[in-house]
Amino acid sequence: MNVENAVVPNHEQMKSFSEQGPDQAIYMVNLIKYKEKAEYPDGRTTNLSGAEAYALYGEAVIGHLAKVGGRPVFSGEVTQLTLGAVEELWDDIAIAMYPNRKAMMTMMMDADFQQSSIHRTAGLEGQLNIETVASTKLALNPEMDP
Repeated sequence: MNVENAVVPNHEQMKSFSEQGPDQAIYMVNLIKYKEKAEYPDGRTTNLSGAEAYALYGEAVIGHLAKVGGRPVFSGEVTQLTLGAVEELWDDIAIAMYPNRKAMMTMMMDADFQQSSIHRTAGLEGQLNIETVASTKLALNPEMDP
């Protein structure tokens, strides 16, 4: 299995994501890798680390999620890999709930969100975003139900 972190989805991923998708809440799992030092696309000088720049985005995204009926579910530091193998671990993981794909697309197209996402771009070395839906195959935590 080849693992490639990215900052923006490729054309095929964006096309697939823009389709209807599941008619239920989605939980977006974000495996996050930070740049050592933030690099803003507009070239501004900064002393922020990648993690600090991404934290500015993270603070703003809570309000953006609320606007579309979503919410943060979990965030935490990746401390070790206990099964499998990757060349390098991610720094953090975050999970956000959206009522559906359309809500996430609405948030991504919002001008205020796009303004906030400059901090995301500045701080990210790359990430994996994994769309998930609640499964009846496993016992669910009632706190996670939408």
